[in-house]
Amino acid sequence: MQLSEQELVRREKLASLRKLGINPYPADLYPVNHTSVKIKQEFEEGKKVIIAGRLMSRRIQGKASFAELQDSQGRIQVYFNRDEICTGDDKTQYNDVYKKLLDIGDFIGIEGELFNTQVGEKTVMVKKFVLLSKALKPLPLPKVDKEGKEFDKFNDPEMRYRQRYADLAVNPKVKDIFVKRTKLFTAMRNFFNDKGYFEVETPILQSIPGGAAARPFVTHHNALDIPLYLRIANELYLKRLIVGGFDGVYEFSKNFRNEGMDRTHNPEFTAMEIYVAYKDYNWMMDFTEKLLEHCATSVNGTTEATFGEHNINFKAPYKRVTMTDSIKEFTGFDITGKSEEELRAAALEMGLEVDETMGKGKLIDEIFGEKCEGNYIQPTFITDYPKEMSPLCKEHRDNPDLTERFELMVCGKEIANAYSELNDPIDQRERFEEQLKLAEKGDDEATEFIDQDFLRALEYGMPPTSGLGIGMDRLIMFLTNNPSIQEVLFFPQMRPERKKVELSEEEKTILDLLKKESPQELESLKNASGLSNKKWDKATKGLRKHKLANVNKTDEGLFIALEK
Repeated sequence: MQLSEQELVRREKLASLRKLGINPYPADLYPVNHTSVKIKQEFEEGKKVIIAGRLMSRRIQGKASFAELQDSQGRIQVYFNRDEICTGDDKTQYNDVYKKLLDIGDFIGIEGELFNTQVGEKTVMVKKFVLLSKALKPLPLPKVDKEGKEFDKFNDPEMRYRQRYADLAVNPKVKDIFVKRTKLFTAMRNFFNDKGYFEVETPILQSIPGGAAARPFVTHHNALDIPLYLRIANELYLKRLIVGGFDGVYEFSKNFRNEGMDRTHNPEFTAMEIYVAYKDYNWMMDFTEKLLEHCATSVNGTTEATFGEHNINFKAPYKRVTMTDSIKEFTGFDITGKSEEELRAAALEMGLEVDETMGKGKLIDEIFGEKCEGNYIQPTFITDYPKEMSPLCKEHRDNPDLTERFELMVCGKEIANAYSELNDPIDQRERFEEQLKLAEKGDDEATEFIDQDFLRALEYGMPPTSGLGIGMDRLIMFLTNNPSIQEVLFFPQMRPERKKVELSEEEKTILDLLKKESPQELESLKNASGLSNKKWDKATKGLRKHKLANVNKTDEGLFIALEK
């Protein structure tokens, strides 16, 4: 393991602390009785407090020093004075431990008294301090120049996601996102509990991946010698509980889908699903409006939220549009009664990429997704989906070609999906069998399994039920103005981390130029680098070897670009 100069110095300080008889990682409890926020809210001159946190900055001036301590709630100024800390002749605790052996990032505990500085800053006068944990790696804190401008901020997304612990420590606004995330879950849970619905847990390892159309992760159970699948949805298990006699059940579930990753999809994500007996999708629309209005207010103190350039208002009621009317409005095409061939021809005429494996439901979904979905900025219910798109949904009471389903769109994205649940076991079996035919035809999103146990449960009888699913990660994205799902997950899935490569100065020069603009015409880049032919050839060869850059030949000449 190669250590930087700073890391080597910190390890030397660690050894020095131990020589002084100081344990840099003590095991005993530290009796914290105040936080930075509590001190500011309940400030009294002379009040004794015990606090703990990270040392984040300090200004040493001889025998006195102002510093900042950061705890879980914020920062507070602390004042170290040699004679207050070291009341006798031995000044080691201040002169050696504090001034020489502590570093920014170390966790310390402080006993002190509160006072106001001459400029009115609420401050803790340190009477005693103890090292609670020595930081061996320097925090990636921004640097500040003489004019007070910050630079070298820790804002590279990939580094932040990989080292979320450092991100949280140095970027306070990031923590606010996750505080709001927890507020959202709490608000939703309270809303359900107040109405008497029951929170439950269902299996993550399932013998059949049901409840959604998605590619599952597969594992193997050695003792049973059977394949098992990570849950893609919890729907079928929750409906089994309605069969068993619960009137309302809900679950916040971790789901897993072995599919693509982008700014709105992570292979592991959190969904909330709720099922309520004796209700239908019309009732569920009213319920969803009230739920989201309540959640937005609980998280942000208002029903309004900003997302990018849009101002969204989650105040009920929301507009309601049928899928047929939506497609007609934005394409001029009426999907009513159209055959698979007619839908495919219309999609092709609209310039959409479709193929022979796509059935009616997939074709309609493609048309809606490409031509309509993005137009809905304010919360809007899209209702009455074609039957082919909804194998678990009850047939529409007025039109047998449709189902009683809605999706809630916000800023062109779906955040909720709900049905009047299909409870006819014979109809359900036929729908599953139709999905099986689509899978055999090549539709990789159609389910390849028939859950015989779920069908058996339905045969015992399930009352009329409405179900709702909400993508919790996507909802908190909207409530915190974050366009990337990675920003609202503590630890998003990442590609394997590349090993750190030691680059020559010449390689760094070329790489820095490419970071400003990529690709670049090879000869122009070479001239800009100012390198000799020999150094240029060696440096570009090294970048290609490290898979950091590549050279491509086009009709316009040779170009060099950063490796994606």
